[in-house]
Formats: sequence, structure tokens, C-alpha cells
Amino acid sequence: MRIDLHTHSHRSDGTDSPAELLENAVAAGLDVLALTDHDTTAGWPEAAAAVPEGLRVVPGAEFSCESETGRGGTCTVHLLGYLFDAEAPAIVAEQGRLRAQRRERVDRMARLMRADGYPVDPDTLMAELPPDAPAGRPHLARALIGAGVVATVDEAFRLFLHSRGRYHVAKRDTPVREAIAMVHAAGGVCVLAHPFAVTRGPTVTREVVAALAEAGLDGVEVDHPDHAEPERTDLRALARAHGLLMTGSSDYHGENKVNRLGQETTSPEMFERLLAMGTGAKVIER
Repeated sequence: MRIDLHTHSHRSDGTDSPAELLENAVAAGLDVLALTDHDTTAGWPEAAAAVPEGLRVVPGAEFSCESETGRGGTCTVHLLGYLFDAEAPAIVAEQGRLRAQRRERVDRMARLMRADGYPVDPDTLMAELPPDAPAGRPHLARALIGAGVVATVDEAFRLFLHSRGRYHVAKRDTPVREAIAMVHAAGGVCVLAHPFAVTRGPTVTREVVAALAEAGLDGVEVDHPDHAEPERTDLRALARAHGLLMTGSSDYHGENKVNRLGQETTSPEMFERLLAMGTGAKVIER
């Protein structure tokens, strides 16, 4: 059984529609796929309508959070929530706030670039996004590609869109402990996404992961394209010490990343444990 528990559609910052994502999952030989768009569950109904025979779809989302680093200061972390009630009032309200903030952030970044003479039209960029979609930096990256400023999404991030750059705009994410409590209250399961991905920027320490486990964290994403083997080894040891789930996922974004569906996978044993813990929503299958 091949299980990929972290993917994105065009409902956030991927390029596949939910239906295309499921088609591509089948073509990649997957048996289970989790749809985890950033700060939205808007793709769930389309996935439910399009799920093909033989594929099981886990409804989820990736929550934008803030955590202490364990070294002084804070950093952005991402929390994967699975099998939660998408209509839970706290989740509806917080995801709505985060989506609005994401749109404002991308618009401000585009206007800063426009003011510096780059051929980016903020109004066109925002108008082309679906209403209420959680805009992300990859959307601005693709606008830069379309304008001929860069050739790839990776180049756009390296030159213009990284967190230490001239065009960076900060956002206020959900405190990670609040997000864990919110997902649990909605019957969901919480897994910390790519926690030791140092190439992305500041990360949390082992001690912070241990403290989050005490606060109710259910699992850690161990096998991820941005984790080298030393990080995977550390995370496996932490997971075993604290009884956490260990997942593996591609973090697929379609054409916005080089990550391939099924590039990293979750074991059937861990998947069954996750299923037994989630009570807010059901796996989608025919």
C-alpha cells in the first residue's frame, strides 16, 4: 500500500485541481492520498465528487502556525490536520482569518515589487485567484515567471520571495498550541509538517517537539523531501520516545515544486493508527 499524506491542489498553492490531483495520484500508483491545502477545506467537496475507484482520500488541511524555536524567538511551523470537522466554528473562523491575511500579504508584496519597477500587476494577480482562496507566494512567483522576470518558482523564491528579502511581508499565524487544541476539539489528528527542514529557514528544536507532544501533538512528518537522513533519524527517535505517529509525504504542489506524488510515503501501520484517532470526518472512497 502506497500512502502520501501531504499534497496541495489549486485551492491553495498547488497547480492541479482536486480532481486532477486524484487522477495524478492514481497514475503515480498511490492507494491513499491526503488533500491538505493551506488554511482551507474548499477542495474537499470536489475531491469527494471525483474520487476514483480504488483510491482513498483523507480530508485534511495544513495550518499556518507560529512556535517558539527553543533557541529564543519564534518561527513559522505548519500543522497538518486530518479527519477534522470542517464546519467546526473555531476552524471556520481561523481559516477565514488566515486566508484573508494571506491575500493581503501577497497583494502587498506585489505592490512593493511593482513600486520597484518589476512588471507585476497586483490587481490582475489577485483577480485571477478564486474568491476567498488562500493566496501564497507561489502565486506571485508564477506571475513573475509570466512576466519574464524569472524562469522558475525556485528562482523567484531564491531572488525575491524568501523571508529575509526586501519584499517579505510578515503575517500573524496561529499559535501552534492553539491550533493543536482547535483541531482536536474538531475531532482531528495533528501532525507537525517537515519540522526539521532547515533549508526552509528557522526550525524548532527537539525540546520544542517534545513539549508539543506533551501539549497533544499526535505525530511528526519524518520522511519529507526537505529532510536529510540525519533529520529523519532525529525525528524517528523523538517519535518513539513520545509515542508519536511517524508519517511520510511528498508535499506535492503540482508544477510549483519538483516534488513528485509518492516521493515519500507513510507506512500502513501508521496510517491505521491515524485513522483510529480521527473522529471529525471520514475517509472519502467509493
